[in-house]
Amino acid sequence: MRYHILTFGCQMNTADSQQLASELERLGCLAVDNPDQADIVVVNTCVVRQQAEERALNRLYLLRDAKQRDPNKVIGVMGCMVGVRDSLALRKKLPFVDVFLPPSEPQPMVEFLKARMTEHELREIEARDRARRDAFQDGDFADSALILPAHEQGRLISAHVPVVYGCSHACTFCIIPFRRGIERSRSVGEIVAHVRSLARQGVKEITLLGQIVDRYGKDIPDGPNLAQLLRILDGIGTEIGIERIRFLTSHPNWMTDELLDAVAELPRVMPHIEVPVQAGDDTVLANMKRGYTADDYRRLIERIRQRIPQVAINTDIIVGFPGETDAQFQRTYDLLAELKLDKVHLARYSPRPGTVSARRMDDDVPESEKRRRHEALEALQERTLAELNSRYLGETVQVLVEDQVRGKWRGRTPQNKLVFFESAGDLRGRLMNVQITWTGPWSLQGRIPLSADAREDAPLIVLAS
Repeated sequence: MRYHILTFGCQMNTADSQQLASELERLGCLAVDNPDQADIVVVNTCVVRQQAEERALNRLYLLRDAKQRDPNKVIGVMGCMVGVRDSLALRKKLPFVDVFLPPSEPQPMVEFLKARMTEHELREIEARDRARRDAFQDGDFADSALILPAHEQGRLISAHVPVVYGCSHACTFCIIPFRRGIERSRSVGEIVAHVRSLARQGVKEITLLGQIVDRYGKDIPDGPNLAQLLRILDGIGTEIGIERIRFLTSHPNWMTDELLDAVAELPRVMPHIEVPVQAGDDTVLANMKRGYTADDYRRLIERIRQRIPQVAINTDIIVGFPGETDAQFQRTYDLLAELKLDKVHLARYSPRPGTVSARRMDDDVPESEKRRRHEALEALQERTLAELNSRYLGETVQVLVEDQVRGKWRGRTPQNKLVFFESAGDLRGRLMNVQITWTGPWSLQGRIPLSADAREDAPLIVLAS
């Protein structure tokens, strides 16, 4: 059987789709790029914003027509649209869907497909699993923890690894706790097995994921925290071939000095921090139930920069939260102008069913005003990036090469800035040093530094922030 997974939303959804693909590969299924050619199509959904939910529903309704043409095609819907509680209303809304999969739960699809298989097919699956376990015990590449699709083995350089599922913080605007459930951390052994399996299949960089990743281990009595987990993974990096480690997303209240010191001290943990502020006004932050003030966030940014040299700090901002006045938005604008962060993920407020803000607060900022505020922050960030990137001029940065795009190799710096360059050789998965020769707000350009015997026509490197 052939399968296709369409993923909307965050990095956690990407990781969930990878886990589902692993289970389908274990059953002997093969990935295809075209959903029309697939026997199994799964849409992994996001409902954090209304627009994302509508996009997923539109794709599902297109699949309804495909199901009518081919009743044997298996249609699945996964992720936050399904949620951790079985929704009878969703099943009535999408009667053509065969399988509903909660977030991070591939087993409903596995069980559905196995129920349709013959005894001979099930014996073949059992034999393949036994062979993989034997190969793992013999030190071979295969591992039962996770199987990448055949076309990604040896080609996927960077991958996401969930370490804590769900969230128990419950910001007033956020639907995640309702759809992904309470916070639950994975064991160290499970995470290490996951990382080892990725490394054996060519992955060089991992990003640890959690809705509040800094809270890893808080739900495990006497369990390790995120800083300790980073030290464990950094320690086995040489052995298994992992070059870089990142983590996201952090929360200002849980970013400890111990964690910052781990980032500063560990050679494989990158100087790249994702810590959303969401707003720069204390009243708005209190209405969001974020648990800190704008000055608290300022002090956190100062601590991060003091402890981690050359750090890149990214944040999230929501504009047009219920009740946000022009003056309150201006405080957000002023905070970003002052802190000069490396990337700002912007979103216009969208009420989500069941959240506190949707139930108790009026969505009273006009859409046109939300758009104006969004555009103002975009323009500010363009100017900020032009200034920040100019500091790279003449510097040499290290780039991990990921893949090829339109004939150019692409990779990332430790600060997670994208790199494109031309070369006839196969550089996938290699670390390259690049000297920056030109900077702009959205891209940098450079070249591989010339050695004594280097040719004058050394390839030109292009970096995009």
